[in-house]
Amino acid sequence: MNSIDRSRRRLAIAAAALAGYVDAAGFLSANRYFVSFMSGNTTRLGVDVVTAPAMAGIPALLIAGFVLGVFGGAILAARAGPQRKFAVLSLVAILLGAAAWTGSISWKMGLLVLAMGALNNTFQKDGEVSVGLTYMTGALVRFAQGLAARMLGNGGDGWANWLILWLGLAIGAVAGAYALINFPALVLWLAAAWALLLALYARMIILS
Repeated sequence: MNSIDRSRRRLAIAAAALAGYVDAAGFLSANRYFVSFMSGNTTRLGVDVVTAPAMAGIPALLIAGFVLGVFGGAILAARAGPQRKFAVLSLVAILLGAAAWTGSISWKMGLLVLAMGALNNTFQKDGEVSVGLTYMTGALVRFAQGLAARMLGNGGDGWANWLILWLGLAIGAVAGAYALINFPALVLWLAAAWALLLALYARMIILS
């Protein structure tokens, strides 16, 4: 977060908010499974293996779909070159739109995990993720370490950026839960529109 300019920082926060929004909507509509938080699904997988083996396939498939989304997004990002952010976010918008369109909960969840996996390729450096958008443990660790360094007088500048990134995810999750409860038919269409706006914003940053 600290190595990117203000425009890209705004994009990262808005994309993290999108991830929180989609994850909350998926979590509430699919028996408390996650579509972007694979640590949670891994824990559920472990618990299901012991307590409900017949259900263990669900988190396993969600994890596999997320990995496939990351894989596909990484290939697209590599081939898109300077247009990487626009291409990846456009793919995310298409997948979210398809998830909104389908009436099958299985297809919906599959498309959502693909979209959230692909989303993590928005910010890359040397072919690796530089800003994680669907998981915030690392952001909270960096925030706390930066704050500690600041208090000890050892630098720590930019610690607030990691806190704001986490807040983006958290606020997005609130919005996703609210939208699902109050506008269930529109919740994923709004997510698709959100992703499309982010793609256009990314395109504008490239051209500016």
